[in-house]
Amino acid sequence: MKISPSTKGLIISLLTVIFAFGIYFLFLAKKNYYLVDNPSDDTFYFNINNGEEKIITAGQHVKVDLKKGKNEIKVFDAEKKMLFDSSFTVNKVRGLVNIAHQDYYINEQFYGYGVNKDSLIATRRQTNIDGKLYVNAPVRFNKLYTDDFYYNIDEDYDKVVKNVQKTESRTKIFRKTDFLNYYKEYYQF
Repeated sequence: MKISPSTKGLIISLLTVIFAFGIYFLFLAKKNYYLVDNPSDDTFYFNINNGEEKIITAGQHVKVDLKKGKNEIKVFDAEKKMLFDSSFTVNKVRGLVNIAHQDYYINEQFYGYGVNKDSLIATRRQTNIDGKLYVNAPVRFNKLYTDDFYYNIDEDYDKVVKNVQKTESRTKIFRKTDFLNYYKEYYQF
């Protein structure tokens, strides 16, 4: 059977589109997931929605399955004594559970062609962290759960500007020490 040139072109086009989508979904698409994080020096056991008991050691983060809506968590110390039994509401497709109730900072970074980040940052309020003022209004977070960010603690900001026509911003949640290190490196005035 002979295939006409227009049919060959159609087949090649379809294969190219399928290949491009495959590359996107395998390597470029942003994954949505929830993390339980422990930046403290303690070890915790936890149980979410009466599922299996998991352990999280010092400095570790663990991916967990959460459902949209109300979720319940039970947290135990290293001797398996209950520390708290609480619930939280999940609204978005990625989030962070802070079982150690440590300080995190949610920072906003601006993108766009010709963005004068110094002028954008200078107009925003400053945040006091350990007696020192930090520009760009980083938001302190120390409650049990948040999903008010775009990049999780184990992700980096985009290195490439995707839309050069307008100014955009993305938020990222940092552990306190990670934020202070990022701030020193990124905000050089």
